[in-house]
Amino acid sequence: MKSGPLAGLKVVEFGAIGPVPFCATMLADMGADVVQIARPGAPLDPGDVMMRGRRAFALDLKQPEGRADALDLVACADILLEGNRPGVMEQLGLGPDACLARNPRLVYGRMTGWGQTGPLSARAGHDINYISLTGALAAIGQAGGAPVPPLNLVGDYGGGAMFLAFGVLCAHLESRTSGKGQVVDAAMVDGSAMLMALFCRMSAQHRWVPERGANLLDGGAPWYTTYATADNRYVAVGALEEPFWNGLLERLDIAPQSLPPRSARNEWGVIREALAARFAQKTRAEWAAVFDDTDACVSPVLGLDEAAGHAHIASRGTFIDLNGTLQPAPAPRFGRTPGEARSAACGPGTAADVFASWGVTQRAAQ
Repeated sequence: MKSGPLAGLKVVEFGAIGPVPFCATMLADMGADVVQIARPGAPLDPGDVMMRGRRAFALDLKQPEGRADALDLVACADILLEGNRPGVMEQLGLGPDACLARNPRLVYGRMTGWGQTGPLSARAGHDINYISLTGALAAIGQAGGAPVPPLNLVGDYGGGAMFLAFGVLCAHLESRTSGKGQVVDAAMVDGSAMLMALFCRMSAQHRWVPERGANLLDGGAPWYTTYATADNRYVAVGALEEPFWNGLLERLDIAPQSLPPRSARNEWGVIREALAARFAQKTRAEWAAVFDDTDACVSPVLGLDEAAGHAHIASRGTFIDLNGTLQPAPAPRFGRTPGEARSAACGPGTAADVFASWGVTQRAAQ
């Protein structure tokens, strides 16, 4: 029996890519009983980081038997997750109307890039396209350079999977009072726009300019950026507040009066050059040691292959080894009902186990 704050929650996940499996992993880590219905022929790897914590098997949803099996599971579920283009699930006979008819309290979570409505709703796209329309992509990159895709963290995962998780859990909480389910339209354009809330405020206050690399939090400020070290690695500096800035200069052995005032935006380049010259004199490890016991907000920029070995990260167990694969531990943490990362159970034999445990007497269980 699973433990965690979501123990007892039943989730049907229709196989997809990107944000839907990540959302399902988050729910499974927290104890939800997640069952993935995969497409026939889709790879089902129990060791896949994005598959952990759930049971998975294939159904051919183009066949009446496959659809019937899926609806029987949906009838027992609390939450459904799907990531197809608008209209696809309806064409399969598994759209919201059909599923809510079988299970009126079902929360039907729909994950798309453009959303269920709007001129682009039927168009293809990827993370980079969704964040390009919300102002997020334009804000990221070096001064004078092109926009830089921030991996697929902003659209797929931050604006997608996490808002989908938030949405379906909100709707499930409401359904416990009303007894009624509903559709959750989670669009990456909406989620990534929401993530830009702070910068909307700063823009309205005339504290944000459109140019990349010219603002307080986009690498423009010399006290909130990265610097190369003597060994061609980097340190990150986040000395926003005055006490942290003073601590930074003290450990760099730079006299504050030797630099222009921080308020002189047109002199930021001068300040940056002074800091860059100083950071270039020691290695990353040496600077990490210099700043280790300070509040100057300086840290080494670690690669993914280095992160798990950092003393703080290791002490918290932020990364774990599951089935020989290094991967992030469940987050956030709960004091009384902790989550747990588990391997997936995949394959044809899983179907019978799922149907039996969910109390469904059906063809797929035979």
